[in-house]
Amino acid sequence: MMRFSCRTFAVLTAISAFSAPASAGAQTNTPTGNRPAEPARKYSHADSLRGSNGPGRAWWDATYYDLNVAITPTDSSIRGWNAITYMVLSASKPMQMDLQPPLVVDSIRQDGRDVKYTRDGNALMLALTAAQKVGDSKTVTVYYHGKPVAAKRPPWDGGYIWRTDSVGNPWVATANEGLGASVWWPNKDYFGDEPDSQRVAITVPDSMINVSNGRMRGRKRNGNGTTTYEWFVNEPINNYNIAVNAGSYERFFDVYQGEGGTLSLDYYALRYHVADARKQWAQVKPMLKCFENWFGPYPWYRDGYKLIEAPHLGMEHQSAVAYGNGFQNGYLGRDLSKTGRGLTWDFIIVHESAHEWWGNSLTGKDAAYMWIHESFANYAENLYVECQTGDKKAGAEYVIGTRELVRNDRPIEGVPSVNDEGSGNDHYYKGGNMLHLIRQLVGNDDKWKQILRGLQSTFRHQTISGAQVEQYITKESGINLSKVFDQYLRTTKLPALEYKIDGGQLAYRWANVVAGFDMPVQVTIPGRGAVMLKPTTEWNREAGVATLEGFAVDVNWYVTAKPMS
Repeated sequence: MMRFSCRTFAVLTAISAFSAPASAGAQTNTPTGNRPAEPARKYSHADSLRGSNGPGRAWWDATYYDLNVAITPTDSSIRGWNAITYMVLSASKPMQMDLQPPLVVDSIRQDGRDVKYTRDGNALMLALTAAQKVGDSKTVTVYYHGKPVAAKRPPWDGGYIWRTDSVGNPWVATANEGLGASVWWPNKDYFGDEPDSQRVAITVPDSMINVSNGRMRGRKRNGNGTTTYEWFVNEPINNYNIAVNAGSYERFFDVYQGEGGTLSLDYYALRYHVADARKQWAQVKPMLKCFENWFGPYPWYRDGYKLIEAPHLGMEHQSAVAYGNGFQNGYLGRDLSKTGRGLTWDFIIVHESAHEWWGNSLTGKDAAYMWIHESFANYAENLYVECQTGDKKAGAEYVIGTRELVRNDRPIEGVPSVNDEGSGNDHYYKGGNMLHLIRQLVGNDDKWKQILRGLQSTFRHQTISGAQVEQYITKESGINLSKVFDQYLRTTKLPALEYKIDGGQLAYRWANVVAGFDMPVQVTIPGRGAVMLKPTTEWNREAGVATLEGFAVDVNWYVTAKPMS
């Protein structure tokens, strides 16, 4: 989503008020274009604890989580434990584990002994007494209970979602990219360390079905009015992607024959919405076909693909995508591009599923690199329009239409190590337009596709930095794009092409740019048609141009143009 997030999400836009499904309750969002500018952030000790691979984290590598949680909808409480298995990498220090108040630790155990701890805000500092030898695999278990933070505007603010559906049945879900997974379970709440696999055992009242990530291993009636659903994730997973979806679900299923073989498709809708879901969710197969073509095989064949009706808009939970778009096309029936192109497909299916590649398989190792998740997922919408229509221009029209949502109030890339993901808005629309622009600079669609697929195959199931993505695209394209990335990711300024007629010549230069910016730009010159200029920050000239009538910058370049006297 959408870290919302995707913040995970998933899209911090766009609608002043929308009608959620009757079962989910009313929700209100501020239109993106009218949101106030984000204030400059002041970073705190808590930001550093959450966002950095600090001394309490760097010495150990999380390899496996065994999460067990019992949910009580009647009082919005949970109780459970998580056994954290880890590899000792270096000399141990106090171990940082993350669990946010108001959740309460009951005890912490390792090797049959109680572990003492102190609380530092949202972090627990564990004083381990058992030997921690480099190379050892160890386990520490945290037992806890309480009433987790309730999400007020899910999925944007994160937490637990306690709802009833339209016939009064309890309906519970999690969406916690923004606040982090530690809002409801103890873990190393850090983007750069994913477990290699995870068990998720969720206990709910007998009347409910819980759907989480990966494959269901079993269901056990406990004889006390509750049932435990055991799910297992076979692959690495972001902590914030671990999800609860508990309600009165009915499952239907299908298979998709894709690049990786046979992919299971499991769908969970509320029982009275199954007919609507069967019709609307038929869009999954063409989406998968499009994205496998552009990005390579779906990353989670071992864990399958699930789409689950949720009491919130949507989120990119790995192999268990949450869906709350009301079984309609567009973004809650709206077209974010205002071109009409966005009304021919379901926004949540397309955007959130794109995160299976961008965000879930290829993951930014720091919140600062959230643009990797959201810019590519936004750009995937453009590619889906192109797949759907068979028309490259239609896809371009869509992504260009989303430029109206760009605010340019904060850079797309955040500050590393302080839990700062940069602009909560522009890493969608500006980032998507940046990638569309880079496609023009590459100038070869076959090469561009190989770059996208190569990113996925090279960094499959890895956490990486933004620099690694930038360097890969630069290397594989054969174009030095460093100034392009500096301009669009790390400033709020749009390049301005200044131009004029000077002595029978076209004079042109870049303004409002970083030092050394020299990006080529395609323009239309009267009498010559499309011409690729190579401006710098100094005046350059093109001979034999007597008039500016008909001069225009190609709209696929995300820049402004300014005639000069």
